[in-house]
Amino acid sequence: MIIVDNALTRREENKNPIRVAIIGTGVMGMGMINQITRYTPGMQISVACNRTLAKVENAFKASGIKDYLLAGNNIKAAQDAFDSGKPLITDNIDLLLDLKGIDVLIEATGAMEFALTNILRAFDKGINVITFSAELDSSFGPLLRQSAEEKGVRYSLADGDQPGVTMNLYRYVKLMGFEPLLCGNIKGMQDNYRNPDTQRGFAEEWGMKPELITSFADGTKISFEQSCIANATGMKVAKRGMLGYNSKEHIDDLTSLYDIGQLKELGGIVDYVVGAKPSPGVFIYATTEDPHSVKFLKYGKLGEGPLYSFYTPFHLLFFDIVSSVSRLVDFNDPVIVAKGGPVVDVIAAAKVDLEKGDVIDSIGGFKTYGLCENHDAVLGEGLLPMVLANGCRLKRKVSRDEILTYDDVEIDEKSLLNQFWRRQNALFHK
Repeated sequence: MIIVDNALTRREENKNPIRVAIIGTGVMGMGMINQITRYTPGMQISVACNRTLAKVENAFKASGIKDYLLAGNNIKAAQDAFDSGKPLITDNIDLLLDLKGIDVLIEATGAMEFALTNILRAFDKGINVITFSAELDSSFGPLLRQSAEEKGVRYSLADGDQPGVTMNLYRYVKLMGFEPLLCGNIKGMQDNYRNPDTQRGFAEEWGMKPELITSFADGTKISFEQSCIANATGMKVAKRGMLGYNSKEHIDDLTSLYDIGQLKELGGIVDYVVGAKPSPGVFIYATTEDPHSVKFLKYGKLGEGPLYSFYTPFHLLFFDIVSSVSRLVDFNDPVIVAKGGPVVDVIAAAKVDLEKGDVIDSIGGFKTYGLCENHDAVLGEGLLPMVLANGCRLKRKVSRDEILTYDDVEIDEKSLLNQFWRRQNALFHK
């Protein structure tokens, strides 16, 4: 933020704001609109799209935006309003993508197929894109990065959630000359068998979907988050599902849980700890062989090594969206993006005993939870990616905790997600 704040102040002084479009005005989208409108110089919400117009109007009202145009299908009227600086509301994604002058599009719907389709369409239109979906970036981040480069635009996963916060810390630690060997996530609890019924009360309290809250509780979300980090750094998982230790201690005191030789052999790992302090937070375990660094790390109260603990004790969701936007638009500095091809995927495991003929429901549903696995094992064993599981019909009976494979299910070969998945694999496995 140290550079970003000055860049945005200059934009404000020059009356040259970053023009932001946003798709999806649920809880996170509303928060982004409020953050940009009320507290951010040099940036404005120029157009917001949601299939339910009332949600956009509520978001604008809550953020203090009173003078806006409710755009219909008239692209000229919409473009004229956009050019004059008047914000637009629309339920027409085609109209939004046809507007000229959008600096960045924030995709915040959480609807995987819809999001992926429209991000690729935005690239075709020359629009930079930020997604707020770890699920999307974990599953298709390598394809999105490659596609953006081919179209001469920029793509990034947003700051504010664990992957972005971890990547900021990873870069900070590397810049000091240390070698990160573990990128970790600190969870308060995890229960693979939570479902939308068990999480409904908490979801209603925060105005969120029960399936979303379930994905946090059952381990699926953290799997997608750590997969994003793996794909951005080249790190792997030490075992299927990650090590996932439980501890009530501070993260500084848990370096002895890990074998530094194994970490180095794997090129570093992504992992998580349940119950440790500070929570919620993220951490990096890094090492150095420089005796001068070792000496002054001890002076700085970071211990004897060989693993040293660095952590950030919070993640701030939509509050950090501003840095994501400015870094991408003004500095071509994406918060987190895949380094190359897939490194770690998220696969589907049975949450309950399943019968032949059962149809798998969505992420955060009643029937499956997600686990991290190294990409080469996923391909080699024909494991079913979590992103493709929804709607698949089982060919056989499956026991709770059993890992699903392609052979276990009837999959819709024509689905867009399956087509994109095959396209990504073909791109990186020629």
